Amino acid sequence: MSSTTVSRRDFIRLGTLGAAAANASTLHAAAAPARPPLLTPDADFQDVSRGSPKPHTLTGAAQAEARLTAETWRLEITADPFTEEPHTKVAATLDHPLTLADGSALDLPKLMELGRKHQVHFLKAMQCLNIDTPLGQGLWTGVPLREVLKLCGRMTNVRRIYFWGFHNNDPKQIFKSSVSYTQCMETAPGDLPVFLAYRLNGKPLSPERGGPVRMIVPWSHGYKSIKWLQHIFVTNDARNNDTYASGNNDPDSFLKTAAYVDTGPDKIKTGEPVFLTGQVISGLSGVKRVEYWLRRVEGNPAKLADDAPELLRGPWTPCELEAQPDWNSILPAGVSPQNVLGFNQASGRPNSWPPRYGMCSYMAVLKDLKPGHYELRARSVDLNDYAQPEPRPSQKSGKNSIQVRRFEVV
Repeated sequence: MSSTTVSRRDFIRLGTLGAAAANASTLHAAAAPARPPLLTPDADFQDVSRGSPKPHTLTGAAQAEARLTAETWRLEITADPFTEEPHTKVAATLDHPLTLADGSALDLPKLMELGRKHQVHFLKAMQCLNIDTPLGQGLWTGVPLREVLKLCGRMTNVRRIYFWGFHNNDPKQIFKSSVSYTQCMETAPGDLPVFLAYRLNGKPLSPERGGPVRMIVPWSHGYKSIKWLQHIFVTNDARNNDTYASGNNDPDSFLKTAAYVDTGPDKIKTGEPVFLTGQVISGLSGVKRVEYWLRRVEGNPAKLADDAPELLRGPWTPCELEAQPDWNSILPAGVSPQNVLGFNQASGRPNSWPPRYGMCSYMAVLKDLKPGHYELRARSVDLNDYAQPEPRPSQKSGKNSIQVRRFEVV
């Protein structure tokens, strides 16, 4: 039994959309699977929306009444009067709260006006904390949260900032997330701020994706990037009481570096290549490589734990990462690569590949496999040389177990 990773030249050729057939003498005339586009179309994102009915299903008068149209959207920003010894001795205050009651709530034209000076673009992969597959990746456009908060004038005694969206006027459905004051207000040069997004891939944010406006927390899982944003609430209570925290989840988790394996055929003819494909998300610790392990098995063996000795020993073989595209050809009209956060302003290319908190495809081609049953796994290795699922194997901080695909060569 032998296996061979495809060359970079073959990977680029085979990975183009419309999956070209490989050279017959080398790859036995089998076609490589098409890779997904780097920018997932709005309608192709997987949906994990909450609510009953789900807010994006509202239409007509119900949608307008819920303030989920471009014309009716409003955002309130208020301060929490809460105090409780010894945690919160004084209440947070805002000089100029924005409310529906007095007509000062922020509307979409005012937010877009703010964007003329402070607009940001950011390439981000979306993934749910408790789902072991990426939901999609897009170029999100909006205004940093700190700039929006400045509309309220001076803030005092603020240590945490909560936000939530439309929830059918049912308090039991409300879904809140938050960031600390520091995470909101302070961003290192070239780093990624929390922001209010109103475009995806250059187009207005659809209701399915949380439009007219949603929050984007670049470094986190989707539960922080609240859809249908309608309320921001500043507080002096420093404790994290996000809705997700009540489910025994880590409410401050970062996206994890992890490789995910595509499904494939259960049976493959002898002499044909086996294509391993998938996507790798670059978390806080970046991506050094993706690697695979092929194991011949008999029958239906028990699942291997991520720390099983035979799994840790491998042998693991490097895969090929998708080559970077011509960014000018895939970014929306009017968006220069030099203006995308996380991209180098001189070269117009990401500071790392895949971009931090983004993802790209990977591939390997395995040839000359003898008849039998096989298991095929892939894992990421980050820039600190931690192999998936380390260094944070707790699944309540984001699923990143090593995935396995089984098939038979016949």
